[in-house]
Amino acid sequence: MGDVAMAVPVVKAVVEQNENVEILFVSRPFFSAFFKNIPNVNFIGKDVKKQYKGLKGLYLLFKELKRENPDYIADLHDVIRSKVLRLFFKISGFKVGSINKGRREKKALTRRENKIFKPLKSTHERYADVFRNLGLKVDLTKVKPLPKPGLSTQIKLFLDTFGDNYLIGIAPFAAHEGKQYPLEKIEKVINNLLEKNKNLSIVLFGGGTKEKQLLNGLEKINRNRIVNVAGTFSLEEELQIISRLNKMLSMDSGNGHIATLYGIQVVSVWGATHPFAGFMPFSQLKINQVLPDLNKFPQLPTSIYGNKTFEGFQQVWESISVDEIVEKLLQN
Repeated sequence: MGDVAMAVPVVKAVVEQNENVEILFVSRPFFSAFFKNIPNVNFIGKDVKKQYKGLKGLYLLFKELKRENPDYIADLHDVIRSKVLRLFFKISGFKVGSINKGRREKKALTRRENKIFKPLKSTHERYADVFRNLGLKVDLTKVKPLPKPGLSTQIKLFLDTFGDNYLIGIAPFAAHEGKQYPLEKIEKVINNLLEKNKNLSIVLFGGGTKEKQLLNGLEKINRNRIVNVAGTFSLEEELQIISRLNKMLSMDSGNGHIATLYGIQVVSVWGATHPFAGFMPFSQLKINQVLPDLNKFPQLPTSIYGNKTFEGFQQVWESISVDEIVEKLLQN
C-alpha cells in the first residue's frame, strides 16, 4: 500500500505537467480510492496474484491491457511479475520504462561492514525518473496536495463527534517489528498527549483482526477521546478521515504516505530503517523524522524493509524518547 501511495503525487505531476496525457494505472482494486480525484487518471483494478497466476495468466493480462492501446509502459514496481509483463510489451514493440530501485546503493547503506551512510534518491524521484525517461516532464516541487475528498454521511457524523478538537491519527503498526515502536511506548505517547492538551482527540488506524484487538486495548485508555477505526470503515472512508487530521503519527509505513497526500504533517518513527533509503513521506520535514541514536547503534539501518535486526535490537527503541514524539505532535 505504501508503494502505491508514494506513486500518487508522481502520477498527479505527470498528468498536470504534460498536455494531453492520460494514465492508466494498473494495481489491486483495493487501491482505486487513491486516484479517485485525479483528472486524466483511469484506475484499472487487477489482482495479479489471484486472477493472473503464472506465465499464462500474465500473458492473458498483457493481452487485456494491450487492448487499451497505450503509447508507453511504465513499470514502477520492478518485480518478477511486472518484469514478465513489460517483456511482453517490449517484444510487441511498445516503448517501455522501468524503475531503477538502486538496489546496490541500498545494500551498501544497510550492510553491517563498510557501510556507506549517505542519503539516496527518494522513491518518489525514482518513480518520476521512469516517466522522464519516457520523455515526459515531471517536477515534484510543483505538486500540490490532493483535495480533501467529500464526506459520506457516516464519516461526517463520525467527525462531528470530535467537535473542534485537535485531531491526531496514530498508526502504530508496520509490516515488520523492526519498524514498529513498542506498543507500551505508544500508550505512553497517548497518555502524554491527552494530558498536555485537553482539547485533543485521537484516531487509531490499523488492519487485520490482531491489530484491531491491540488497538481496542489502547482505546480503553479514554473512550471519550480515543477511537479505534481499524476494520470499521472502507479505505475510501479512512481517506476522508485522514485528510481531516491535524497530524499523523506513523511508523515507516503506508499510513504516513497516505496522510502526506493531503498535506497532513506526518511524524514518522524509524527503527531498523532510515529516511536515507528514500522512503520518507512526500514533502515532509526532516525535523519530523524521529530517529534512534545512531552513535549508540552505528549498525543502523539494518535493512530497507525493517525485516532484519540484531540481538538486543529492543534497546534501539529505548533511545527514542516518548517526550520527543509528543513534542513534535503538539508543535504547530
